Amino acid sequence: MSKRNILWVDDEIDLLRPHIILLEHRGYSVNTATNGEDAVELFRQHHPDLVFLDENMIGMSGLETLSMLKDIDISVPVVMVTKNETESVMEEAIGRKIDDYLTKPVNPTQILAACKKFLESEKITSQKFTQDYLQGFNDVSSRLRDKLSWQEWVEIYDKLVGWSMELDKYPDLGLAETLTNQWRECNASFSRFIEDNYKDFLHKPDDAATPVFSPRVVDKYVMPHLRSYEGRPADSPVFFFVIDCLRLDQWLLMEELLRPLYTIKKDFYCGILPTATPYARNSIFAGLYPSEIQKHYPELWVEGSGDDHSQNKHEKEFLTKLLERRRIKLKNDIKYVKIIDTDFGKKIENEILSYANNHLNAIVVNVVDMIAHSRSDYPILKEIAPNESAYRSLTRSWFQHSSLYGMLKTLATVKNAKIVITTDHGSVRCLRGAKVLGDKETSTCLRFKFGRNVKADKRNALIIDRPEDYYLPRHQVTTNYIIAKEDFYFVYPTEYNHYLNQYRDSFQHGGISLEEMILPVLTLEAK
Repeated sequence: MSKRNILWVDDEIDLLRPHIILLEHRGYSVNTATNGEDAVELFRQHHPDLVFLDENMIGMSGLETLSMLKDIDISVPVVMVTKNETESVMEEAIGRKIDDYLTKPVNPTQILAACKKFLESEKITSQKFTQDYLQGFNDVSSRLRDKLSWQEWVEIYDKLVGWSMELDKYPDLGLAETLTNQWRECNASFSRFIEDNYKDFLHKPDDAATPVFSPRVVDKYVMPHLRSYEGRPADSPVFFFVIDCLRLDQWLLMEELLRPLYTIKKDFYCGILPTATPYARNSIFAGLYPSEIQKHYPELWVEGSGDDHSQNKHEKEFLTKLLERRRIKLKNDIKYVKIIDTDFGKKIENEILSYANNHLNAIVVNVVDMIAHSRSDYPILKEIAPNESAYRSLTRSWFQHSSLYGMLKTLATVKNAKIVITTDHGSVRCLRGAKVLGDKETSTCLRFKFGRNVKADKRNALIIDRPEDYYLPRHQVTTNYIIAKEDFYFVYPTEYNHYLNQYRDSFQHGGISLEEMILPVLTLEAK
């Protein structure tokens, strides 16, 4: 590796010779200048990696020199070194994009720390990440041999997501394939965990080992704010956001932007099977499992096979009936909004302050789900987001410019507002096809299917022959469900290769995976 270049500018440079010798012994190449004019010329000639710049020099001042250096190349870090500790000088330096500030007399430790910070931080942090990851890798691999609880799976998923996001910063470490294989191994083990325990969890709702499922989300995370509403001032609204198809990694990127505005409490719940909008989101708003909705509210249950918006058109009615069953009286009617296009989102963003007059606001945001589906439909989006890392980046870019972010920034100014954010399911990047057999009446989803005697290999799918055991509707006497595990997607034998290639490397939902089933619930309070 070539030596890192340092330019040190000081009109008393001879007094700094011991520091320069130390840097050279540490492997750095150091050029020196005693005035601003020479510094600018050396900067152009040698393209240094770091500049130490005296603030008080004869002739061109340090601040004037700083401006000229930043005009040539703003990316080169400049550390101001000065005797002057007045606040105005510091502010002026910061305003001119100084990168750090040291006060004379400087000692060797300060100089070396600055060099490591600006010249070696990526190397040091990547080495530390590699060390921590390899240790964590062995720990997770060891834990997979044990019988894990739901909470332990949450911890493993949290670690995998954290490592994936850290690795986004260091793509050249050579760990990507190792982590990808670990994701696959963990999802295979998690699928077995769900296959072995999911049905028992459903029928033991009060067991301490049972996770919170979709029908309990409103009860556990929204209701407490409504119940404690008595005695509060009228300007204490509750906002419940459901972002369709949001994964933990996508949320964490959004959280980075929201952290300056809010304190954020993070919990997790388990999405129901199938992890698809018509089942999962209706279940959240109704506080019931799909078969219970069909039984108690047949007039509101819409039969269908996919994520059609029409299958979720009764969410306000479901939520209203849930509150009635819990005997919670609101001060006014629920305000329910579903955002499925940009213009309508901007309209709601502009009106959001007026929603503070409502006791409960339920806002569904469909954009993340649309991004996932659009990536499959539009080659340009697949080119922009060819992998998980780029997909995360695309989500962050959307959120940064979204009406949702605008709403949350505005709501941070609303006194005592309670904000709960969650999702109905996540998505998984599907890379392996699995053959499925069914008749023409079989549902069309890629990650789950129901119909008469639908068949798939048990290695790739959970076979549900008794839907009632899973609180799923039985459409006909012979109805059964199959739900894809891991990163498989269902393909019929007819034109198998065509559809195998068409849907490979697409983000889908409805199946069993860590990404689809372990879902964040966030409670935000403005700082």
